[in-house]
Amino acid sequence: MPSPIIAIVGRANVGKSTLFNKLTHSRSAIVNDTPGVTRDRIYGSAELGNRSAMIVDTGGVDVDQSNPIELQVVEQGKWARNESDCVIVVVDNRAGLTPHDREMVDEIRKSGKPYLVAVNKIDSPSQHSILPEFNGLGVNSLFPVSAEHGHGLYELIEAVADLLPENIEPEEDSKAIRIAVIGRPNVGKSSLINTLLDSDRCIVSNIPGTTRDSIDTFLQANGQDFVLVDTAGIRRKGKTKQVLDKFSVIMALKALDRCDVAILLLDGMEMITDQDATVAGYALDRGKGCIIVGNKWDLMREKELSFEEFEERVRYKLKFLEYAPILTVSAKSGLRVDKILPQVEKVFQEYSRRISTGPLNDCFEKATQRNPMSSYRGKFLKIFYSTQIKSKPPTIKCFLNFPEGIHFSYRRYLVNSIRKTFGLEGTPVRLILSRKKEEP
Repeated sequence: MPSPIIAIVGRANVGKSTLFNKLTHSRSAIVNDTPGVTRDRIYGSAELGNRSAMIVDTGGVDVDQSNPIELQVVEQGKWARNESDCVIVVVDNRAGLTPHDREMVDEIRKSGKPYLVAVNKIDSPSQHSILPEFNGLGVNSLFPVSAEHGHGLYELIEAVADLLPENIEPEEDSKAIRIAVIGRPNVGKSSLINTLLDSDRCIVSNIPGTTRDSIDTFLQANGQDFVLVDTAGIRRKGKTKQVLDKFSVIMALKALDRCDVAILLLDGMEMITDQDATVAGYALDRGKGCIIVGNKWDLMREKELSFEEFEERVRYKLKFLEYAPILTVSAKSGLRVDKILPQVEKVFQEYSRRISTGPLNDCFEKATQRNPMSSYRGKFLKIFYSTQIKSKPPTIKCFLNFPEGIHFSYRRYLVNSIRKTFGLEGTPVRLILSRKKEEP
């Protein structure tokens, strides 16, 4: 059986994300005093006693419902409550009981879903007791907690564990391929994931920065499990004046750290920008497999741009990703979106590739014969042997007498020789040059 799901719900700014971070021992939910920071659902794993569970952080329910985007947040919260096995309603002891709190508890009570109420922000001796007005909720037991300081969480966790379904089997190690969809704001990342999922699990909007957090979404296709991480649009650091945008950059980079393959999404209607190159550089720096996807290809008739011209633009601007395959799609119409996941599988296979030491050394020997290394300080450079020390991405350690004598252009030549021999499409190849004295 899958892990049970626990939804954390409540008004904006009552401490839901802080509680989520405490339960999951992470910083994957944005914590900020600005109401409405958490717009999309955030998933995270937690250990509750001897059980594993999936915790879901949701957006606040008292946001401005005249705003269509904020209204979607309310729908997201309802969706999370419907899919959960248990609900934690978070209320604010400092603010007291509000009509929104009462309405939420009534709604969940009518649904028949197991739930409990965590009265948050009981942080100091002067606030050690729950305000009497919360007794008016008609809840058998209220749990006084301080999500920020961790007070009362042990009792809360025990109570939640008692509400979970029986006989939950431990979740097996996931063999899912983790994908991060990256790109500058407003290129269609959430739309692409929605098309892949054929659902409205992610909030979709043409307002840049709608996706403030990173969302982990699970998908199975052709017998393969995937985890899709829809990242907040990465802005150039100099442009991130708003505190939420700065958080979003951090979240996107953290999502890259957790993924196997990055889908770099570009706006096919626009020229490749320096900002696109910066985003692509994040994926390269973190050693992730990469696929370049040009979006909005359904509009290309207006631009009369061919695939070959688009590919030339990409290769010119993103020379450092010459190994990454290029696809063109329309997230809106679904054009060629079905080509993405099979391509992700191929890249992941190369990203996870192990190369035997014998063929690897043979590759280097032939490469040095075709193009001999120059001398260094009057001495001939010599490669003694090479071996792959890890995968994800393939990392080769090469032992030489004078590694400092290898010019960057020759290092690139060696990497290209590896690619020519073994393929490795879509994945970076890391080459580590190490000193080894020649045996006497």
